[in-house]
Amino acid sequence: MSKPLGTIAMALGVAACTGGARPAAVGAPPTRYAAVGLERVIGQDAGGLLRLFGQPDADVREGSGRKLQFASGICVLDAYLYPKGSEAARVTWLDTRQPDGRPIDRASCVAALTRREGGK
Repeated sequence: MSKPLGTIAMALGVAACTGGARPAAVGAPPTRYAAVGLERVIGQDAGGLLRLFGQPDADVREGSGRKLQFASGICVLDAYLYPKGSEAARVTWLDTRQPDGRPIDRASCVAALTRREGGK
């Protein structure tokens, strides 16, 4: 048997011994987001967000968590607020997207929303 055919036969034999188990799927590495440009939002309570962006377009509460959504023609920002111990709920995470769902830089969205009518 030639070397390439021998290698293939050996690989098939090993695959048969493993029961044809497939390797675990490998996904894309998680996206890491910088906090640069988000200093005015991360750590804010709901009152701070209202002063910054004006009235939210949506206010969703689930358990002790809260999501405030702010939208403009440029982007949509979801701010997730969670309490820590007995402290008031504060923004721990932001999601941003363009109105059509495409991604947008989080800091750019914050900057755009601070300029919308109702924000300060």
